[in-house]
Amino acid sequence: VLTGFCPLAGPSPTSSIHVYTQREVYGTVGSRVTLSCSFWSSEWISEDISITWHFQAEGSRDSTSIFHYAKGQPYIDDVGSFKERMEWVGNPHRKDGSIVIHNLDYTDNGTFTCDVKNPP
Repeated sequence: VLTGFCPLAGPSPTSSIHVYTQREVYGTVGSRVTLSCSFWSSEWISEDISITWHFQAEGSRDSTSIFHYAKGQPYIDDVGSFKERMEWVGNPHRKDGSIVIHNLDYTDNGTFTCDVKNPP
């Protein structure tokens, strides 16, 4: 399974946050893959930090949210094929928003986007 990434940086009124992901990640059907997401901000890491992962299937125009971290808690979205195969392995205080997807399937091929917001 070929899994592509697009980094996404979200600007704030005073400064920006830089998000880094691997351009491409490869995995085989039935295996697991870590989707790495690290970030850098000139500001301290707020308790209001949020991390959201989106998935856009290959050939699709639509993107769906598959994971969200907010207020110190990870939330795996309860819809879609990832809901019982995802694991949060990140640590925002270490500037890490990574997730693991278990039991890869052919339908997992597509673009995963990591979006980090560190208000204010």
